[in-house]
Amino acid sequence: MNRLFFARALGLRAFSSEVPRIEKTVNSVTLLGRVGADPLKRGTDQHPVVTFSLATHNNYKYESGDWIQRTDWHRIVVFKPQLGESLQNFLKKGQRCLVTGKISYGEITDQEGKTRMSTSIIADDVIFFSNQ
Repeated sequence: MNRLFFARALGLRAFSSEVPRIEKTVNSVTLLGRVGADPLKRGTDQHPVVTFSLATHNNYKYESGDWIQRTDWHRIVVFKPQLGESLQNFLKKGQRCLVTGKISYGEITDQEGKTRMSTSIIADDVIFFSNQ
């Protein structure tokens, strides 16, 4: 069997002399919620990365009439230096904000050396609201 067969069997695209087919795809996320903790700066001065958590929730009503609220936590990652700096200066825990960006999946190695799956939202823009 050839390499191209195995690549396609794994869901990979292998291009040799073939002209790649360019197609439109969409990876878009919009979240409105509350900040879980003050933004943290990581990375280096040349390549700063700002992260924070965002809580969103859904309300459900049981047949008994009781309501329950389910909260989802999202890890927001900001690579844009100016946006990250603004978030560090003005965004605080408990504040409402709107995040637009794309979802990203990957792996993180924890302090014990164990690898685990990670889901993040790579923010393109963050609009924050005052707490008045």
